[in-house]
Amino acid sequence: MKLLTLFLLLITTAGIGQSSYDLLILNGRIVDGTGNSWYYADLGIKGDKIVAIGKLANKTATKTIDAKGLIVAPGFIDVHGHIEGGIIGRPSADNYIFDGVTTVVTGNCGGSASDITEFFRRVDSVKPSINVATLIGHNTVRAAIMGRDNKQPTAAEQQKMEELVERFMKEGAVGLSTGLIYVPGTYAKTEEVIGLAKAATKYDGIYASHIRNEESGVADAIEEALNIGRQANIPVQISHFKVGGKSNWGRSKETVAMIERARKDGWDVTIDQYPYTASSTNLGVRLPNWAIAGTQDSINSRINNPTLRKQIIQEMLAEIRRYKFKNYGFAVVASYGADSSYNGKSISDINKLMGRKPKATQEAETILDMIGKGGAQMVYHSMNEDDVRYIMKYPFNMTGADAGVPTPGRGMPHPRAYGTNSRILAKYVREEKIISLEEAIRRMTSLAAQKFRLKDRGLLKEGMSADIVIFDEMAVADKATFDNPHQYSIGFKFIIVNGQLTVDNSSTTGVRGGRVLYGPGFVSSN
Repeated sequence: MKLLTLFLLLITTAGIGQSSYDLLILNGRIVDGTGNSWYYADLGIKGDKIVAIGKLANKTATKTIDAKGLIVAPGFIDVHGHIEGGIIGRPSADNYIFDGVTTVVTGNCGGSASDITEFFRRVDSVKPSINVATLIGHNTVRAAIMGRDNKQPTAAEQQKMEELVERFMKEGAVGLSTGLIYVPGTYAKTEEVIGLAKAATKYDGIYASHIRNEESGVADAIEEALNIGRQANIPVQISHFKVGGKSNWGRSKETVAMIERARKDGWDVTIDQYPYTASSTNLGVRLPNWAIAGTQDSINSRINNPTLRKQIIQEMLAEIRRYKFKNYGFAVVASYGADSSYNGKSISDINKLMGRKPKATQEAETILDMIGKGGAQMVYHSMNEDDVRYIMKYPFNMTGADAGVPTPGRGMPHPRAYGTNSRILAKYVREEKIISLEEAIRRMTSLAAQKFRLKDRGLLKEGMSADIVIFDEMAVADKATFDNPHQYSIGFKFIIVNGQLTVDNSSTTGVRGGRVLYGPGFVSSN
């Protein structure tokens, strides 16, 4: 009897001082990522997992968060990033963290790391605040095998590209991306991309496309993406879904209907969107694609050839007339390496500074001069708010900022780099009621996780990874603007990444809990 009493006493005293959980979240309104209505519950976290959901007020934890009056949701997944360089130099990724993002899928628009294994090694070595997954970039693969020239692959080159895609899929990529307006991908025919997509299909990858044209040729470009999906039997993601150019405003009803029909016919096609009427890409896209093939020296030789320069300008002017723009006032410099004083100014403004007449022909000359000095990153104000709202209503639409990890204060980047998710929650959920809070969070979480094969993310559920955002739905807002883009969003009180508290009461803790997320085809070398 004495032995039994002693044994029970030892058990009791062993439990003194021990916590039930590492982290306990109490009194929050749970929006679990399914799209279902919110409900009250507590969450218990141990290590990097959610281990309990229910009434846990009588439990103990190393740290407890009182989430009364706040929304508790899965960490947001940004499906369209370009963070290859930025995440290594700025692993805290504050622009994403303060916008509620805990996972980014990079490698979009055909551009990815050229060595996936090395990229993942470097990501793990810097210990980022966010989780990182990547696609394989078609342009990266094509450039590695064929360079940047305007040509078609031989059978041997096609095979080498497909083998490279397979290698990258086994190294952990989640799929293949294309940027069919960029060099050298713009020179590829559909059959080439189908072959590479088939290689990704073998490893349960997806096909994410910056389609060949988002303006007058948008319908044909969408159809090409759908055809690649059908022929390769691969799920399709159409990136930053939009229609640009005044002549195309209102065509979102046509383009969304194409996606709806494809899904009705049984094809797994989804889209992503950023909530702005301006896009951002390089200045070179204003030139005909034949003019920007090859190296900078090759480009300069064309734009400095009087005959070719005249032809280039004629095609540039035909383009803006087609889109019903009178000049290049819609094109604003985000970052120009040759002269940072141009940052934030439109091409029309810069043209005047150069002493040229305010005519589209002279502005085209100004663009070519800038291209000759290495080009620029641009913001293009070419979309319509009604189209943004209409696309926003589509249920199989995820969120993607199409951004990197900017250096605060440098350049005039698109504000989407700082405020994409918060803008949706503030403007389109709270203010305009375009979609519900639960629906917005579903798209930012479980829909994205399902599409990109991130199997333990996107839901608040026992056994899932503890990526969690806690925010005030009435206060959350984007602060970044086109005139003052380097401003973090507000309203996110707590951010947890893999069980690690990254933001505590709206301030960063310095703890970086992110990790590499491998695709379904990953084969460990260990």
